[in-house]
Amino acid sequence: MSFSTFATPTGFLLPSVHSAPPFFTQQPHPGTHATVTEQWITLILAYARHRKLFVLRVEDAETTDSDWQEVLRNERINRRLLPSYLSVILATMVSKNQATYDPPGQTRSALLYWRSPDEWAEVLHGWAISTGQLNTILTFYEIADPPVPSPLSNIPMNLLRKAIAVLAKTSRSQLIAVADGEGVRLFQGTGK
Repeated sequence: MSFSTFATPTGFLLPSVHSAPPFFTQQPHPGTHATVTEQWITLILAYARHRKLFVLRVEDAETTDSDWQEVLRNERINRRLLPSYLSVILATMVSKNQATYDPPGQTRSALLYWRSPDEWAEVLHGWAISTGQLNTILTFYEIADPPVPSPLSNIPMNLLRKAIAVLAKTSRSQLIAVADGEGVRLFQGTGK
């Protein structure tokens, strides 16, 4: 069997290592394990960015109808990532601040940082500038579900809060209590 890249139905290009059966198995040798786990992390974050997926659950490795099926499985070689190995990958991502367990206090579901909270803060601030919404009170809902799709569309509230907190450190945001939840006012500020 030749190892080659493969385009998924969603247009994502899987790397050639995805065609190697050992890639789907937790490796016993520590060096090999670290290398393969890093390859999985890179693949997961790239795919999440491509599909704008924010959450990965251990259960996604078990179901055939998840948003993650085309990455966590390779039907061409009859392989799939086992939930136990996905759990190890998620733990590694959390330890490297590439994800966080969400909700906190459990280890089966993680919020992925295919953009870090700092990067999301810059996306949020740039969006506010480009849409003329500086110094305007915006609800979290207006940011995460804008009338015109934006890079912030469907951003999880926990991640949005982290981005706003980053902006607050540079005096570019202020949390505001609004009638139906939380809001924020974004300022020009001085940047980083």
